[in-house]
Amino acid sequence: MIKISELKAPLDAPDTFLLHAASKALRCGEKEIKSLTVTKKAVDSRKKDNIFFVYNVEAEVTGNEDDFIKRSGSPKVEKAKPVIIKEPEIRRNSEFRPVVAGFGPSGFFAALTLARAGFKPIVLERGRDVDSRKRDVENFWNTRELDENSNVQFGEGGAGTFSDGKLTTGIKDGLCKKVLEEFVAKGAPEEILYSSKPHIGTDKLGEVVKHFREEIISLGGEVLFGCRLTDVITFNKTVYGVTYTDPDGRSVDLETDTLLLCIGHSARDTIKMLYSKGVKMMQKPFSVGARIEHPREFIDKAQYGKFAGHPKLGSADYKMACHPEHGRGAYTFCMCPGGTVVSAASEKGGVVVNGMSEYARDAENSNSALLVGIEPADFPSADVLSGVELQREIENKAFVLGGGDYRAPAQLVGDFLRDTPSVKIGGVKPSCPTGVTMGDIRRVLPKKATDTMADALLKMNRMLEGFAMPDAVLTAPETRSSSPVRILRDEFYQTNINGLYPCGEGAGYAGGIVSAAVDGIRGAYAVLEDIRVESLLD
Repeated sequence: MIKISELKAPLDAPDTFLLHAASKALRCGEKEIKSLTVTKKAVDSRKKDNIFFVYNVEAEVTGNEDDFIKRSGSPKVEKAKPVIIKEPEIRRNSEFRPVVAGFGPSGFFAALTLARAGFKPIVLERGRDVDSRKRDVENFWNTRELDENSNVQFGEGGAGTFSDGKLTTGIKDGLCKKVLEEFVAKGAPEEILYSSKPHIGTDKLGEVVKHFREEIISLGGEVLFGCRLTDVITFNKTVYGVTYTDPDGRSVDLETDTLLLCIGHSARDTIKMLYSKGVKMMQKPFSVGARIEHPREFIDKAQYGKFAGHPKLGSADYKMACHPEHGRGAYTFCMCPGGTVVSAASEKGGVVVNGMSEYARDAENSNSALLVGIEPADFPSADVLSGVELQREIENKAFVLGGGDYRAPAQLVGDFLRDTPSVKIGGVKPSCPTGVTMGDIRRVLPKKATDTMADALLKMNRMLEGFAMPDAVLTAPETRSSSPVRILRDEFYQTNINGLYPCGEGAGYAGGIVSAAVDGIRGAYAVLEDIRVESLLD
């Protein structure tokens, strides 16, 4: 195959345009191209009066590929490099079934990998199946009655199920392509294979996740919902079993020599239990901030100018970062075009917000997190779990300031910049489903964070004109962008306890759906290779 990069196409180009452009790049006739596959599609909106698509394609030609490449005379035409994935050598020889704790992206990809290898994993998921979970979440949003085990953070699909379903990642791993292909095979839109900013949408992601579960079960695996990991049974630094509570609250022991920890970034009780068992961990930086909401049409116009609303463009997004003078870095994160701010609490007495979009991305507002990095030096103490306590302290303050009923504290950007509490909403209607209480979010977030956010708003306003519009809404707090703890593991993916494999966001090794999924696969590969050595972490 021949890779052709940076083919530019007008927004309204006909379906035949790419074939014509590819033949022109190759300096050949269209009939000499046997097939053409789009591998990447992006929008170039740097010039608002000339917005176009940019494609990378792979062409199969009728003759010798080297001749075509030489004839083109272009550095943008080259041999396509195949993605080579080294499959694990299966050495596992155990009478026990492996256990996977957690059924988010790292969990269901780990379980699927083990099931396809014939090892019939048992999955423990503290939350409920995705359909029941949706009902629990909607009930919380409508009544403000929180289920601490079935919510936006916990349940089938993990925290990403109630998000934008973004599949962008910064990691370079051949397994990323495999992950996207698996999602498509389970019902995700095919465009995620080539979109530069792929997403599934929360309305579609739930159905996709169910198909992963169905395949795992068809291969002899089990997925046990409402089952929370409460203990790891160890002897001589080796896993011998696990204990979990079942849906009726009964304690159940399960014998196993292998536990994959795919627990997500919000399983604080599980992290605490593992730490008490002597599992080695370290503090890890994380970020805090708020969700900033603008009218979707405003963001579309700011990014696309006269092309805003074009049916082939959809809702506009943005991604910005800056480093205010004498301050720490600030950045936008998990931008949700045409989405909503959601209440994402998992502990009673705490308020957390996140962002969510459906596939169509056609809601009234667009939002993103505006975050500031928090380093371990900012934590209350040197204790490994101190970052967790800092998160909890912020969330508890937000609960009180919001009114004690899961309404989230909110403030207009104009008031925030003037350091004045807000008393009413302006032209932007907050979308948080549990409601908001207008006030002063500086009373919730650390001063170092809010000072940086104020500087960042002004700097980002120069990057995206109107970003700091006075009526834009800041809803706080966003505290769960990543785990404040990293569970240490060696090159064989094991902790200082043999048979314990931490994976994904909760273990501190991923930062999104795709990277978590890849880490889950890598963890499963380590289980299949079954290299047991004296702990490298001692």
